[in-house]
This record gives sequence, structure tokens and C-alpha cells, in this order.
Amino acid sequence: MKGLKYLLVFVLPIATYISFTSLGVLTYLPAFIVFGIVPLLELFFKADSKNFDKETAQLEKENNLYSWILYLTVPVQIGMLIFYFYAIQEPISNAEYIGRILSMGLLCGILGINVGHELGHRQNKTAQFLGELMLLTSLNTHFLPYHNGGHHFNVATLEDAATARKNEPLYLFWIRSHFSSYKQAWQLEMRRLQSENKNVFAWQNKMVNYTMASILLLFWIYYFFGGFVLLSFIFAAIIGILQLETVNYIEHYGLLRQKNAYGRYEKVRHHHSWNSDHIVGRLVLFNLSRHSDHHYNGSKPYQILKSIPESPQMPTGYPGMMILALIPPLWFRHMNAKINNF
Repeated sequence: MKGLKYLLVFVLPIATYISFTSLGVLTYLPAFIVFGIVPLLELFFKADSKNFDKETAQLEKENNLYSWILYLTVPVQIGMLIFYFYAIQEPISNAEYIGRILSMGLLCGILGINVGHELGHRQNKTAQFLGELMLLTSLNTHFLPYHNGGHHFNVATLEDAATARKNEPLYLFWIRSHFSSYKQAWQLEMRRLQSENKNVFAWQNKMVNYTMASILLLFWIYYFFGGFVLLSFIFAAIIGILQLETVNYIEHYGLLRQKNAYGRYEKVRHHHSWNSDHIVGRLVLFNLSRHSDHHYNGSKPYQILKSIPESPQMPTGYPGMMILALIPPLWFRHMNAKINNF
């Protein structure tokens, strides 16, 4: 029964449905929940650093309910995306149009990319395929080869596109991280195929497959729904991607691994990622905010990620930190002090 608490994430698609079927301020309901209610609740609910004991952790690791909750998000995400194609064509005001785009964009980030990330770490091929499908709903399938083969290897180094440098503004990071990770995803796939003596543009190249899938999706949307819906989908996908990059920004900001006498980086430790134990954000994001333990063991399922005392701690959950990151002077003043004291 412990896993049922993660059903809280389905509040977001319900709110998105309300956005798509309502007018006025209700079209912004998902944004109000994610960036209003959740940060407010996390001011009142204390962070919970409790972990499962060893025996319970093993039982929860083998509990398939946690995986089925992830799988359930797949038809919900795809269904809401198709619904969006119809809802965005209704005669609504510009403000309501923006509200519905923002609602779909939040769903693309929180369900599409976040669940795609979790499923992409699974060894099960079916789970990996579902993860790819979820990432496709945000046109961000290059995330998997780069994240698994690049980010987890180079995290907290200057070689990692998704590690924010100290004093790097979020808005510049968005550009550097997204386009550099896309480039490195191609490089990783080409290097992998070269090591297997295969043509770098063969069908085994995931980036070739992902690129073709994205193009086909865009053509399908244009063919059946037209250019206006296609443009609206691209706007929503961009919002999803910006959420991902903002999360990347806050997860490793200013943290760097040291090199040893041989010029090699030290191993990834828990203190190379910012951690948050704030309960509401943890539930909505499938424990993503226990990011320190995720990088220490990337294959560990979300439900048994631990809070580690030596991990640097965020003052609040992810939604609140994302809002703070949007104001660089405030972010630098607060987080640089924490880096210096860490």
C-alpha cells in the first residue's frame, strides 16, 4: 500500500483535463498547482529524510505496483496529448490559448520526460520502449543516450552538458545544455557503433531512429490536424524541455568532482548532487529529488532511493527551487552561499 501515495501525480492530468475543458483562469490550473500549491505546501510540511530499512527496501524493490503506476502514466500522457490536439483548436482567447499550452507543457515535463527518464534506466526492453515513447511526446528522445551514456558518466564535471557551472545563469544554461547534450548523444551513438564495426548511420543508431520518429510524429500531426496544432504542440514540447533543463540546472549547480594525481575524476559520490526530501515534490516527481542516491546508483528504482546525510540539501522542493532559479541574482546569492558552506 506504500506505493499508492505516488498516485498523487495523477492530480496533474486531471487538472490538465479541467484546463482543456474550461475557460478563463482555470486554463492555468496545472501551473497554479505545480508552482503555487506545491511550493506552498512544502513550506508547511517538513522534509522527510526517513529511509526504508534493508528488509523493507528489498520488499519494495520487488513490488510491481511501483512499476505499474509508471506504466499507467503512458496511456494517460498519450491520451491527454491527443485530447490537446482537439482542445487547442477551440475558439478561445490568447490568454486561454497560452494557459492550455502551458498545461500540456507541464504534462510533457512531469509525465513525459520524468517518467521517460525513470523507465529509460530499466533493464526491461518493454519499459525502455515505453520510456522512449514518453520522451517522444516532448520531442526529447535524445535524452536517453546522452543521459545514460554521458550525463551519468561525466556528471559534476566541466565535460557534462547538464551540470550547471557556478554563476551560470539559467537562461544561458538552457541553450548550452540542450544543444550540447543533443550533439553528445550523436557522438556517443556514433562511437558505440564504430566500436562494433558498424556503419554510424545504420538502423542500430538510436539517434537515427529517434530523429525519424520525431519527424514522423510532426508530419502525422500536420497531416491530421494542420499547421496551427503542429505549432501548438511544438510550443508545449519546448515548455517540457525547459522544465527538464531547469531541473538539470538545480540538480548539480556549482558542484564539481575533483581530479586525482593521474588526471582522472574521483568517483561519483552523494555530495555531487543536490538533494531534496520535501515530500510533496518527491511524490509528484517519483522521488527524482533524491537525486544524490540516483547518481550513486542509477539503476536503483525510484521507490527505494535513499536520503543521504552528506548530500547537499536544497532549502525546498523542486518546484520552489525552479522558481528561484528563474531569478538569477536571488539564485546566486542563496545557492553560492550554500556551496561555499558545503
